[in-house]
Amino acid sequence: MTGAFALPPETGEFQHPALFYRALDAYVRETAGFVRDALKVEEPVLVAVPQPRLDALRQALGTDAAAVSFADMTELGRNPGRVLSALGSFADRHPGRPARIVGESIWPGRPPAETVEAVRHEALVNTAFRGRRATVLCPYDIEALPPAVIADARRTHPALIEDGRARTSSAYTDPAAVCAGLDLPLPEPAAAEVRLAYAGGQLRQVRERADAWVRGTALAPHRRGDFVIAVNEAAANSLAHGGGSGTLRLWRTGSGTAVAEIRDGGRLTDLLAGRHCPPLASSRGGRGLWMIHQLCDLVELRTDTAGLTLRLHMRTQDA
Repeated sequence: MTGAFALPPETGEFQHPALFYRALDAYVRETAGFVRDALKVEEPVLVAVPQPRLDALRQALGTDAAAVSFADMTELGRNPGRVLSALGSFADRHPGRPARIVGESIWPGRPPAETVEAVRHEALVNTAFRGRRATVLCPYDIEALPPAVIADARRTHPALIEDGRARTSSAYTDPAAVCAGLDLPLPEPAAAEVRLAYAGGQLRQVRERADAWVRGTALAPHRRGDFVIAVNEAAANSLAHGGGSGTLRLWRTGSGTAVAEIRDGGRLTDLLAGRHCPPLASSRGGRGLWMIHQLCDLVELRTDTAGLTLRLHMRTQDA
């Protein structure tokens, strides 16, 4: 495999192929070839894939690995909503040079709720990188992943690579349409432990209620602080952009994960909001949502006729 793929003309200089693989040796062979092609022309490379594939690829590259940036996607992409910011930052650190990225955001065993948000991420990669000189290669274990995940990969990637051959994906779908199709209702919790309606002037009450509740969870002290910050930012967005009021619910899952849900009458007009770090001069809402993605282990966002639902998950260390 080489780094040159035949893509639809509307993709411009950006390439975003899905690599379908069936065995670790094929995975390593194809991704290592992609990395070495980049190194030959002195292009910066980031490899963000889960362990143990990260170690297998590093070993296959040998001394070439020293010129590559590596990241464990199970950490970098624990919350899929923060991956795009990391990929964009890597490309931004090399202005004037085409970045090459191996990004495996969906792997066998990833929980369904995280997988949905990872599919959303894959769709939005096409929007965020449109017109940029970059290639993001996304491996998919075609034998171990569910058929629905592979079908989504065909919809979120303009090109597909399988058995060493590249072709245009006939199923590729506009990112906005993919994201709209993912806005399915979130499952109701068995029982919400806290329900608080709030409006302008009551942000302090939201913080105090969240802080009092999270002290009774198994979260580490510093993570409790992160949780309160995330809830505060979400509620502040409700007051500023969601009609001036909202509803907060708090509960724990069976694994001990702390969950906060904020509902309001807002609308998300920018699908990339929160997925890149806005300038300091930007609106509070954009920076607040970015902070939420950085702090939480999973962020689920849904838009329907009633407004906006933001569900924030923060796991205990063992969850």
